[in-house]
Amino acid sequence: MDVTITLTVNGKRKTVTTDPQRPLLDVLREDLDLTGSKYSCGEGLCGACTVLMDGDLILSCITPVGEVDNKAITTIEGLATGDSLHPVQEAFLAEDAVQCGYCAPGMIMTSAALLKKKPRPTDEEVVEWMNGNLCRCCGYPKILTAIRRAARQGSEVKVS
Repeated sequence: MDVTITLTVNGKRKTVTTDPQRPLLDVLREDLDLTGSKYSCGEGLCGACTVLMDGDLILSCITPVGEVDNKAITTIEGLATGDSLHPVQEAFLAEDAVQCGYCAPGMIMTSAALLKKKPRPTDEEVVEWMNGNLCRCCGYPKILTAIRRAARQGSEVKVS
């Protein structure tokens, strides 16, 4: 039975009528046309679908949309402010930390959340924090360099 779900996505209030067990990722991509978060494993193991819910990381491929009713969701599209990229997005571009780009949205969302909680993480803390995000192209050295760069610039994630 379909229900009406109200959520704030990237600062904009949205309502959808759908099955509450439907994955949030499907609603974001198919109903709200926010295709930045990627479907990859479908099991919450790779991190490509990572978004923020009320400032906390969640895996949208395994989160039923019914669990996000009246919550604030931030997707990769919501990090930028107007035409200005978020410092983590800028750092990933500057360090060429994106090869195929499939993992990038989840990597960037996780990195931004890390830097909000711990603005100057050690390399070991970055590796531990990023452990749930997989890069099939094995771009980890450049990703680490990008996160270091963003930390030096002083990043803070904006949460809708």
